[in-house]
Formats: sequence, C-alpha cells, structure tokens
Amino acid sequence: MFDYSFSLIDFEILILILVRISAFMFVAPFFSTRNVPSRAKIGLALAVTILIFHSVDASAIEYTGMIGYAVIVLREGITGLLMGFAANICNSIILFAGNIIDMDIGLSMAQEFDPMFNTQVTISGNLYQYLILLIMVVTDMHHVLLRAIVDSFTVVPLNAQLFQWDSLLNVITGFITDMFIIAFRIVLPIFASIMILNCILGIMAKVAPQMNMFAVGMQMKVLLGLTVMFLTVTLLPGIADFIFGEMRKMVVSVVESLY
Repeated sequence: MFDYSFSLIDFEILILILVRISAFMFVAPFFSTRNVPSRAKIGLALAVTILIFHSVDASAIEYTGMIGYAVIVLREGITGLLMGFAANICNSIILFAGNIIDMDIGLSMAQEFDPMFNTQVTISGNLYQYLILLIMVVTDMHHVLLRAIVDSFTVVPLNAQLFQWDSLLNVITGFITDMFIIAFRIVLPIFASIMILNCILGIMAKVAPQMNMFAVGMQMKVLLGLTVMFLTVTLLPGIADFIFGEMRKMVVSVVESLY
C-alpha cells in the first residue's frame, strides 16, 4: 500500500524551488523564447521541481510570518533571474556582431521585429541568432543549462545566498570586455573584406572621378558582405562552441558570487 504524506512545510519548500526554476526559465535562452508555450514552461518547471524536491537541502529556511517567507521567495527569484541572465546575456554577442556586420555592408537601417525575443534586431544579427539557437538545440546545450539550475541547489541551498554585488559587477564588466573581443572575431572576415573594398573604391575615385563611387560602392558592399557570410557559414559551429563556453563560464561565475 502506497502511503505518502505532504505537509504545509513541504508545500512551502516546493514553492521556493519552483520560484527559482521558473525565474531561470523566464530569462534563459531557448526556454524564454515566445515560441515555447507558457503551459509547457510551467509544466516543465513544475516537473523538474517535483523530481528534485527530496534532494534539495532546506535546512537554511528560517522565517517568521508571511513577510519573512516573502523575503525568501524574493531571494530565490533573484537567484534564478541572475543565473538565467548570465546565460542569456551571451546572446548579445551574436546581436552585437550582427549590428557591426550590417553597419559595414550597409543594412543597418533594415531592422526587423523579432517576435521570438520581442526586440528590434538587424537582419544579420537575426540570422546568426537563429542559427546559434539551432546549434544550441542540436548539441543539447539547453540540457546543460537545465542541469546547471538543478545543481545550483547543491551549491547554493535554499535561503543560503550571500549576494556579493562587487563580484557580480566584476563578472558583468569582464563579460562586456569579452563581448567586444568575441564579436569582433566573428565580424573580422567581413570587416577585412569591406576595408579592402573601401581602399579599392578610394583608389578608383581618384583614378576615375567621373564615376559615382557611392552608388557603385553600396551595391558592391552588400554583394561582398553576403558572399563572405556565405563562405564563412561553416565557421558557425566553432563560434557556437566558443559562445557556449562563455555561457558556462558566466553561469559558474554568477553562482560563485552567491555563496
């Protein structure tokens, strides 16, 4: 005969676990996309919560009254949001690289609305973002993120967070520096090609001043930029692996700043 008891205290602990996981999925890449139904997100968060409920350390939970419990809920929500933001911020590398590419080839004004992330993005940035997201799904990187939020309960138990804001600031500042370096590495083939084309157009403008190099150059920049993007598309798996490594490092750094 199956006998299982579930008290009010267990329900309160379950809510705390659910808050951290739900906050993580609200901003984490792949899980936060608008294409994923809200019911699926809620069901996945609840299923993960039930699976790990008995393995979560709840010894640090101490509160008095509703306000004390609300403070703990807020702390768990901030923890999940910080971890999800640390993973999602790596998408800004692709969007920043796409902005630079479109600015070089002359498509920076042709922005479009991305319904998946509810933002205005450039054409190249949107293309690279979807390709990186597909690679993320194929390589099971979303499973790594899900495993990270589950393992966070072992490293940072419930109500045991020690928010080191100075360390978090250093992590974000370091990532912004790395973002410029990684984005420029992605853009470098197109940037070099456009720079060489600009030099050629400058020489032609001196040799044949009667030609309208502005009208000719705009078309050539778009054609050359799209050609280089087509030739370098095979480098995307390596770029995705580099970005995923940065994503893991960011999540680990944020978790280290919480204990």
